[in-house]
Amino acid sequence: MADLFGKLVVRAAPRRRTWLLTGLAVGLLFAVYGIFEIGRYEAGFRVIDSVRGALAASTRIRALEAENARLRTQLEAADVARRVDQEGYKQVQRSLGDMQSQIARLNQDLSFYRGLVQPDSLVHVKVQQMQIVPEPAEGQFRLKFVLMQTGKPDKEVSGSSSIVIDGLQGGRPQSLKFAEISPNRRESLAYSFRYFEDFDELVRLPKGFAPTRIGVDLHTGKDQSRGFRQAFAWKAQGMSVEMETNGGTTPQESADVQTETE
Repeated sequence: MADLFGKLVVRAAPRRRTWLLTGLAVGLLFAVYGIFEIGRYEAGFRVIDSVRGALAASTRIRALEAENARLRTQLEAADVARRVDQEGYKQVQRSLGDMQSQIARLNQDLSFYRGLVQPDSLVHVKVQQMQIVPEPAEGQFRLKFVLMQTGKPDKEVSGSSSIVIDGLQGGRPQSLKFAEISPNRRESLAYSFRYFEDFDELVRLPKGFAPTRIGVDLHTGKDQSRGFRQAFAWKAQGMSVEMETNGGTTPQESADVQTETE
């Protein structure tokens, strides 16, 4: 009997040992996490604050995305408006060009008919057309114009004409006489015709001179005391538009009138 009790051995059940080890492991994990949280708490970290910060950042991101989308929409609308404005500006430019061409043609017609019925003029000759054509050489131009009688061409007329070009030199007004710009240093051009006469004259402008208009003084016969001046806007392509006409004045009076109109 004593031998039977001496060989008795008490062993723990395997399931119980498993639960015991699992409980110890879980408790150890909680203990480690608790120590970790205590450390973060002592360092000033708050879980709630972290969550709140994440939520605030998310809200801010959504707001910025919405603002970005709104600005992108405004940018697209502005781009569309800019393209519309550019197209409208081009149309206005085209319309303005057409209107200027029509005005130039009307001025030419007016100059023509005014020349035909011009009253009280001692000089019955008028510049019908003035064309300024630029040459390849810098500062050189060809002046192409037509002289015609203003009344009934029942007889031949003769006389002389001189050219004056007004402009700016170094920002200051300056007038150049024909002798200063003609390659041959001529002071005037003689004319003699019954119906009309064409002129094609080469002129050379000084460097830096910006022409604004061209004047033509017309005289009949050998009398230089009385003259008739026509002034044209300087236009180096196409027909120049007549600006003013001074009839029955001396060259000096004509120049004074032009100065006052400036």
